Amino acid sequence: MSTTHTAEFEHVIHTANIWVKAVAEALGTEDRHLAHRALRAWLHTLRDRLTVDVAAHFAAQLPELMRGIYYDGWVPSNAPVKYDREAYVNRFAHEAKIDAGDVPRVVPAVTAVVREHVSPGQLERALDQLPHDVRALHERAPVPAG
Repeated sequence: MSTTHTAEFEHVIHTANIWVKAVAEALGTEDRHLAHRALRAWLHTLRDRLTVDVAAHFAAQLPELMRGIYYDGWVPSNAPVKYDREAYVNRFAHEAKIDAGDVPRVVPAVTAVVREHVSPGQLERALDQLPHDVRALHERAPVPAG
């Protein structure tokens, strides 16, 4: 393999590591495995709730390795999967291997990281397809003044 190809792969891996590190920092953990599982679960639970068209447009914003994770296991003929907040939380918790009670803390943290790394408006276009109660999971609760 030429050094050009090696450098290209290293760049793809480096970019993915930037995302995973940012998720770990947003979650306040050093556990990169947890950060990767949370990011993967976030990508999959969002993707499966979107129409094929919006899912594909959102995927175009992702770095190459993240796009591969996003599409891993996707069955477009099943999209969108209609699930409510409880099903969304349970699916996320199962895939991320976390307690369902942690989902309201983890989802907005990952959302904030993704928002920083995609083009303005693209995430909102995807989130607009979610039911209000599921979309609300993606937003950080306001910090009380005081």
